[in-house]
Order: sequence, then C-alpha cells, then structure tokens
Amino acid sequence: MSGNLSKRERRRRQRRNALIVKCVILAALVVALIFAIKFVVGMGQNDGDQTADTSVISGSQTETDNQGSTEGQTSSQTPESTETSSAADSTETIIAQARTMATQYDFDGAAELLYAVPNYEENPEIVSLIADIETQKSNLVEWTPYDITHVFFHSLVVDPARGFSLTGDSGWDSGTAGFCQWMTTVDEFNSIINQMYERGYVIVSLYDMVEETVDESGYTHMSAKNIYLPQGKTPFVISFDDLSYYHSYDGRGCASKMIIGEDGKPTCEYIDANGVTQVGDYDYVPILDKFLEEHPDFSYKGAKGTIALTGYNGILGYRTDYCYRDRVELDADQEAWLAAHPDFNWDEECANAKAVADCLKADGWTFASHTWGHIHIGEVDMQRLQTDTEKWLQYVEPLVGDVDIIIFAHGQDLAAWNEDYGSAEKFTYLKSQGFNIYCNVDSSKYFVQLEDGFLRMGRRNLDGYRLWWAVYGDNDKTEDLYDSSIAIDPLRPTDQSLYEL
Repeated sequence: MSGNLSKRERRRRQRRNALIVKCVILAALVVALIFAIKFVVGMGQNDGDQTADTSVISGSQTETDNQGSTEGQTSSQTPESTETSSAADSTETIIAQARTMATQYDFDGAAELLYAVPNYEENPEIVSLIADIETQKSNLVEWTPYDITHVFFHSLVVDPARGFSLTGDSGWDSGTAGFCQWMTTVDEFNSIINQMYERGYVIVSLYDMVEETVDESGYTHMSAKNIYLPQGKTPFVISFDDLSYYHSYDGRGCASKMIIGEDGKPTCEYIDANGVTQVGDYDYVPILDKFLEEHPDFSYKGAKGTIALTGYNGILGYRTDYCYRDRVELDADQEAWLAAHPDFNWDEECANAKAVADCLKADGWTFASHTWGHIHIGEVDMQRLQTDTEKWLQYVEPLVGDVDIIIFAHGQDLAAWNEDYGSAEKFTYLKSQGFNIYCNVDSSKYFVQLEDGFLRMGRRNLDGYRLWWAVYGDNDKTEDLYDSSIAIDPLRPTDQSLYEL
C-alpha cells in the first residue's frame, strides 16, 4: 500500500512541477508581448502619429472591454487550461450527483459514479465521500416487501368551507358525507407527510419491491426485491386515487386540472370562490414535489407516488373520453360541461392530457388503472369487466403509456381473502391484459401477497374517515404513521353521521 502511495505522490509532484514550468513560460510570453506592444506604440509616436495610434489603441481597448475580455485575456486561455477547467467542473457535478444519490439511499449507484472518475483516489473529497458511503452501507437494515405498508389519498380539498358545504336550514348537502369520508384537506396532507417524515418514513415505489422478468412466451414473473435503508428509516408506498377531477368536484374547493407550469413541472389550476382561476400547489402532486425538493431523503432513489386513473370523465382534468368526442352516453354533468365549452376539440384535449402525463412521468410519478368506470370489481360479471378494461386500454393507456398496476375502487378486490387469487377468472383475464400488480384496500399495517405471477397489496386509506374515527371515535388505525389529533383540520365537520359508512 505504501509503495503505491509513493508512486502516486511522485506522479502528483511531477504534474505540479510541469504546471509550474508551464506557468513560468506563460508569464514570460505575456511579458514579451507587453514589451512588443510598447515598442510598436513608441515607433508610432516617433513617426508623429501619436494621436491616431492612441486613438486606435483606445478604440480597441474599449471594444474588447464591452465584450467582457481583452485580447491578452483571451490568449491566456490555452486549450490545456480550458480542458482542466472543464474536467474540474465535470468532477464537481459528479460529486454533487453522487451526494444526492446517497441522500436518497442509492449508495451503490453513488459509489459506482465516484469510482468511475479518473484518478479518483487523488481527490480528497471523493475519497472521503466514498468512505462515508461505504460506512453507511455497512449499517443498512433490510426490508422485505412483506414489511412495507401502503397508504393512499384522494384529491385534496383546498377550501373546506366549500368541500364540506352546508345548504342552510336543510342541513348538509348530498355530497358532504362523501367528501368528509374520502377527502383530506391540504393542511391535513401537509401535516401527515411532515409527521411521517419526522418519524423516519421513506417513500418507495411498488417497483422497488419486486423484480419483473418476462419469459419467451411473454409471461411476466414476479419475485421479491428487498430494500436497504439506514437504521431509523421505514419504507412505505404512497398512491393517489381518482386524479381525473370529476364534474362532481366542481365548486367543491378542489383543484380543477393538472397543467405544466412555467418551470416545466406539473402543477394545478384551481378556481377560487370568486370564480378566478389560480395556478399553484393546490393538490398532492406539486405539494409532494416541493416537499421532496426540500427533503430529498423522504424518497428512496427518487421514488414518488402512483396515480390511479379512471376514464369516464377523462383524466387529469381533461375531457378525453369517447363520450365527449361522440356526444353519446352523456350524463347531465357532461352535457352541461360541453354546453359551456362550445369550442371543445377532443384531439387537442387528448394531446394536452398526454403532455401533462408525460411531464408527470418525467417528474418521477407512475400511473395505474383505477378501472375505466370506477367499478365494483368484486361484484361485476366478466362481460362488464372486459368491456370496462377495453375502454381503459383504448382511451386512457394511450395517454399515460404502458401500465401494469391496477388499483381497485370502492375498497373491493377481485377475489375473497380465502380464495386462490392466481386461479380466479377475473385475475386470469386481467393478467392476460398486462396487469401484474393488484392493490385493494385494507386497514391492517401490512397485507402483501407475492407469487410468481403477481404482487397483491393492501392499501390504508388516510382520509377524513380515518381521521375522524381516530380523534373522536376511539378507533385509531394510523397511530404508527402520525398523530391524528395534530393532523385533523379544525374546519372539518365533527358530526358523526357524516362518517358512518
């Protein structure tokens, strides 16, 4: 080891000495150039052209000053010094990238990046960073898919006064109970993710939990993939349902659609109580994005959330379903919307929706089917399931890309807990349509079934129903995640009748 170090030291000194020689030569050249310029100026003065020559020199100097550099400065930028500067910048960029990767627990990727830097062992900062990474790797805790919890939300309520609205003397309106049970407010969501972060939770992707391999027949096989995190960190999966901004959300104080912001990132439009359209962090996508920018260690290898989409009202706030295009099978809300938008162009609507979906994927989000019609998967017959799936594949998947996750609506599943899931007729059909990951709703901390052909996972609803029963009903099923008494919005109604399913 000491012999190798002495050789490196000799090479380092040789490079240093060579650099000193080059600097001395460069300085001599600059001095010679200065004397040459003075000689030329002096000759011009002897010929009686002092004013003209001075004018030319002053003019040249002024012009180069306006350009931000002088002729002498330009000549000092040799190809070798430019190369050295570029190499230094590149190394600093790699170091910064490796630090970010290590912050998000991709220790192997960060180390591999640093080891690839030429002569990395001569850079003290890299050597120190590698040592730190290797130390952290030696103390990681292993998590299997069976020890990972999965939580989910719906779109967020920005304005509780409208989301949980009253109708005067007649009491609550017809939609209030649903909003009270299913929806979380922006303030509640912010409190929940802050508390989970403080408790050491880390977002992981469904794909971080499994290895998918495809055989020659095209069949996708699944196997477990373990996750490694520092002590004190706990992995969890997060998903979000119904990011379609249904017509039934209109006027209820929720965002109205997803758009691409001026910074190229996904954000939201929101119509306030005065009918004015605002742009900003009005739903979970931009809120979580911003939180992760400030707390990158809340994500494992850059993982974000999975967005489960239906299709019957379109996606992401865009009216992309065939019924808007063909003006068929319309309900009253859809007819009213089309009447209010006489210039509606279905092709443009689909193009805009696809652009936002592409932006979301580039931002780290993944998509899932929530079935086209938000159907009760356990109750519908095979014909209804097939028709619904075909609509989703025809009108939603082309906009969001290939999807192999299906998240069932209404808390249902395609088979009972004691049935052979892999042999169920509905499973066989959905598997043939490319779905490999299946998610239901389950209030227990962990419900994971992983077999050769599928991953099945329960999800915990972090909504108004869970908050109310935790705070007022003495039935807290989320105490391992956060303190509901801190998270619950003081503007949320407390009438128990609104939270009884």
